[in-house]
Amino acid sequence: MIQLQIEHQHKQKRVLFISNGHGEDLNACEVLKALRRKYPDVDTIALPIVGDGNAYRRADVAIATPTKALPSGGFAYMSLRKQIEDFQSGLISLTWQQIQAARTCSKTCDFVFATGDVVPALFAYLTGLPYAMFLVSSSGFYENRYIPRWLQALMMRSPRCQQILTRDAYSAELIRQRGYQNTSFVGYPIMDVLEPTGRDLSLVPDVPAIALLTGSRLPEAAENLVLQLRLCVAIAQEFAPHPIQFRAALVPSLMSQLSELAAKSGWEYADGKLYQTDLDISVICFSDAFADILQQCNLAIGMAGTAVEQAVGLGKPVIQIMGNGPQFSYRFAEAQERLLGLSVQTIGKESATPKILQEAAICIKRTLGDRDYLERCKQNGLERVGAKGGSERLADAIAMKL
Repeated sequence: MIQLQIEHQHKQKRVLFISNGHGEDLNACEVLKALRRKYPDVDTIALPIVGDGNAYRRADVAIATPTKALPSGGFAYMSLRKQIEDFQSGLISLTWQQIQAARTCSKTCDFVFATGDVVPALFAYLTGLPYAMFLVSSSGFYENRYIPRWLQALMMRSPRCQQILTRDAYSAELIRQRGYQNTSFVGYPIMDVLEPTGRDLSLVPDVPAIALLTGSRLPEAAENLVLQLRLCVAIAQEFAPHPIQFRAALVPSLMSQLSELAAKSGWEYADGKLYQTDLDISVICFSDAFADILQQCNLAIGMAGTAVEQAVGLGKPVIQIMGNGPQFSYRFAEAQERLLGLSVQTIGKESATPKILQEAAICIKRTLGDRDYLERCKQNGLERVGAKGGSERLADAIAMKL
């Protein structure tokens, strides 16, 4: 009997991480890695609901379910057509397999960490295990209030919901006011993946540096880059005769398309550099220096989700222009502006025309010259996104419940 008790005490604890989307996987995976580092006796397994779960695969995490990248890329809510395409691509059978996988995990796991919206929370609930909800997809900043929908409220009120964790302090305060006392903000992991690599960006000292953030999904990211190159021309003309420099943080799959993209756009390309000799403009592109570019730039042109949040967290001003979507539509950009506050300025409500690009260039020049505003961006970044160290504090919050 004593032997049995000792064995039970030493049974390795196992945490199931459930998330639904690129940014959600990134956040959850940072927490998982921090948990592994700090509590090596805790075992982990992941269940990514949307996409291929590449963040987990890169970290060599066991994946409990079949994965599939659907046409919407997790943005099915943006349009009915995307929803139909997802159904045609096998969404229902995939979801059923994922539910079965979650139920199977319940036999070997002790706790669930659900990152995202109501869907991961629902999966966590279906396991029958105690769980924490990390509400990374929603914030009180969107509408200056936080009213969970009935299904989410049901998940939050369950006695098995041990913790509700938010992405900012303001949201935690609003949720607690609604009676959910087990709510807290301990940090936002996306600020922990910004360790500079020390890559030489060939920046000229004392010349303003602008980061180009195109997003990570192709073909949209390629179309966004073409628009941003047009904006670079407008900016260079606006700043003339003073110099300005551009650095693009691109996904590797976009780097391989640069020479044909340059040819189509009236630019030239060689050795990681897009340039127009007659206008004396160049954009140096990197696929492995994202953190370095964000840390060292003075301003970012953003057509992305998580990357824009990270820029704001570092205290940088962001100018947003519209492409053709599907992700970076006006609806998405406007929601991001509400979420991130004064650090983000959106120019235009439609895919950027020459007039909108001209307006954006003027706005960028004005922004870089406004010292008071640039100071406020630093403070705003801390309030809206938070400082680094969130992953470890979230890992501690999980360990307390095991």
